[in-house]
Amino acid sequence: MHEVTIYTDGSCLGNPGPGGIGIVLISDSKQKEISEGYRLTTNNRMELLAVIRALETLNTRSRVNLYTDSSYVVNALTKGWLRKWQQNNWQLSNKKPAKNIDLWKILLDLNDLHDVTYHWIKGHAGDRNNERCDELAREAAYAESHWNEDSEFKS
Repeated sequence: MHEVTIYTDGSCLGNPGPGGIGIVLISDSKQKEISEGYRLTTNNRMELLAVIRALETLNTRSRVNLYTDSSYVVNALTKGWLRKWQQNNWQLSNKKPAKNIDLWKILLDLNDLHDVTYHWIKGHAGDRNNERCDELAREAAYAESHWNEDSEFKS
């Protein structure tokens, strides 16, 4: 099975506001960077979308070590929160509706295609690839000329 290491980060200028994603994919001796900007979004949506876009780039079933500084993403996946929300008709334990259901559903499907291990990494702590993702995401959020026209914001 193909092996890949992925770093992701999402950024939002205001919450909601303009946002961006940054991705670094590493496979064998090759490295690829991806960034995208969005006109109106939230930080959590950008964190999720970064993971989704990264996994969508994989052409074959892969063993993935994915690093993110988003405890929202990592905890939802590794602590079983996401499956519980799904089983409870997308309600949280406090009976409020889960947010970002559209993105969580996409991520669940992508997780079924790949063998993904999620790792939380402390942000802004000097990890070269995490810092690069942060830089890519912030640049995309600031670069109005590169924003995607479709708003990713869901209230």
